[in-house]
Amino acid sequence: MKIIKRLFINFRARKRVLAITDGFIVAMAALIANFPLPLFADRIARPDLLVTIVLSVGCCFGGLLYCGVYNKLWRYFKGVDYWCCIKGVVFGILVSDIFMFLASGHAPWEFSILHGLVAMAGICLFRYLFKNMLDTLITKTRQKGGPGKRVMIIGAGSACRILLREIKENRLDYSSKNSDNPTLLPVCLIDDDRRKLGKVYGGIPVVGSSLDIPNIAAQEKIDLIIFAIPSCPPKDRHTILNICNKTGLPVKVLPFIGSLLDASSVGDGSTNFIGQIRDINVEDLLGREPVKFDNSDVRNFIEGKVCMVTGGGGSIGSELVRQIARYNPKQVIIVDIYENNAYEIQQEMVMEHGASLNLVTLIASVRDYQRMNCIFKTYKPDVVFHAAAHKHVPLMEHSPMEAIKNNVMGTFNVAFLSMFHRVHKFVMISTDKAVHPTNVMGASKRCCEMIVQYLAQQKKSETEFVCTRFGNVLGSNGSVIPLFKRQIEQGRAVTVTHPDIIRYFMTIPEAVSLVMEAASIAHGGEIFVLDMGEPVKIVTLAENLIRMYGKVPYKEIPIKFTGLRPGEKIKEELLMDEEGLQKTQNKLIFIGRQIEIDGNKFIGQLAHLRDAARQNDVDLAVKTLREIVPTFTTPEEFNSKILPRN
Repeated sequence: MKIIKRLFINFRARKRVLAITDGFIVAMAALIANFPLPLFADRIARPDLLVTIVLSVGCCFGGLLYCGVYNKLWRYFKGVDYWCCIKGVVFGILVSDIFMFLASGHAPWEFSILHGLVAMAGICLFRYLFKNMLDTLITKTRQKGGPGKRVMIIGAGSACRILLREIKENRLDYSSKNSDNPTLLPVCLIDDDRRKLGKVYGGIPVVGSSLDIPNIAAQEKIDLIIFAIPSCPPKDRHTILNICNKTGLPVKVLPFIGSLLDASSVGDGSTNFIGQIRDINVEDLLGREPVKFDNSDVRNFIEGKVCMVTGGGGSIGSELVRQIARYNPKQVIIVDIYENNAYEIQQEMVMEHGASLNLVTLIASVRDYQRMNCIFKTYKPDVVFHAAAHKHVPLMEHSPMEAIKNNVMGTFNVAFLSMFHRVHKFVMISTDKAVHPTNVMGASKRCCEMIVQYLAQQKKSETEFVCTRFGNVLGSNGSVIPLFKRQIEQGRAVTVTHPDIIRYFMTIPEAVSLVMEAASIAHGGEIFVLDMGEPVKIVTLAENLIRMYGKVPYKEIPIKFTGLRPGEKIKEELLMDEEGLQKTQNKLIFIGRQIEIDGNKFIGQLAHLRDAARQNDVDLAVKTLREIVPTFTTPEEFNSKILPRN
């Protein structure tokens, strides 16, 4: 047995054993075929039979080799592989008959037909019996090695069946990072198609619908749930995963169908689904369709242009760089004050695009007017994406002057220089916190929007100015999700500021795609707003994340309410009352109506704000900011209007 196991480990040795076995089967088939031959024709004499055996063994080996039979592992033979065996034998027998005819002037075709049939049957039967024997041996070995994880699979479609076959064949043991994890033992299938109820796929029965998941999981003592419906619409996926979360069990998913098809191929042309099982992403729980954008508009806008991205090393700025690089720009200029982030995105782009992308990475601050002016003079950008900003609300409450200097003055510098140097389009990244702001960061971003709208109203300007406004971005620097994950992984309490706090969420690629789409269709002065679906309660997000880790909220992982942070709102908004909404060609993107800015008054207020910032006079600066942004209110005043309604 040990010798056989060693042969199994070495693929070349297995091929040799299989080839020798095939040769033996072909030789024995010749002897067997020669016995009933007198019923049809004359029996072949021993000398001729010996020559025939040698020729047929050699030719059949060549035919099987040519048909790729020896490139397959024995245990994974399928119907098409048996057909390859048949073709290989037919090819070998025909070639050996040709040699016999050329050597002796005749070929015993009756013998050849019988010989071929027996050889095909023997070779195919050997593989079939050996495959079953090996499957039985592995199953017994698994049972001796431990019970394994009891698995419920949701979805009884084609992906599930492939997954079951791979688990049965043990092509890949499921393991996140620890090779000591037990193997998977599928126990039951769940499917909402009532016609499948009671049916058996791969030896595993369909026992109920998604509504039955909690009860069945308890009855069957399930250890792990696998969501195996790659093409499931996001809304249905959201509903089913929320039901799964009620079980308190770890849930793994197969990725969306597009990702699955991209990554499913392995060396022999088959699929590798087990290797793609992953943890649930928070995006899976948002419950809405990913926003789609018109790539043709974006390509026409970006292709052949010099594009500058300020804050190009940040989470939004770096994704802007990635997406811009796909559309064949003339040049991409990354501007960032933080050298580590700038270096990381620079190296990523070099690895991804090499010399095909004309990339320039500059360390500079948007606060430095002269430095930015030199950059504009040198590189003459056609499009400027302004993502540089301080965005962390509590930190800016403690350091309000930095928000004013970086956000307001930095935006004025870059926007004014864009107009002065006749940049074609200037696109500013804004935030929902700019709407009825309750903190310095939000008020500074609203002031930035006003700067952009003011410059858009200048009739002599050749630059088209546009703002894009969206909510929280999943996975961005400072996002709550990474904090929650760290707390759960360390077994600490998950900290949520308030049980009623809600936020809009979108993915980084969606946010950046909005920016790109807005830039391509903008005519100047617009504020583009994305319909982000229903807002999400932060405490619900925390509970779902805890369940995703297989833990029970409030028991295994507590949730601690710490109180609202300085400047924090209970609820964010995407649109001010006076802005209204105008539809665009994309049904999920809207335009807020441009608000007229009193130029003389606004410029005077900006000058006062600049002077206060230079003097680091916090009280005067914040007072001036409140004058510029009349909707700037205190969080207590705003939240008192919201909380009684919840």
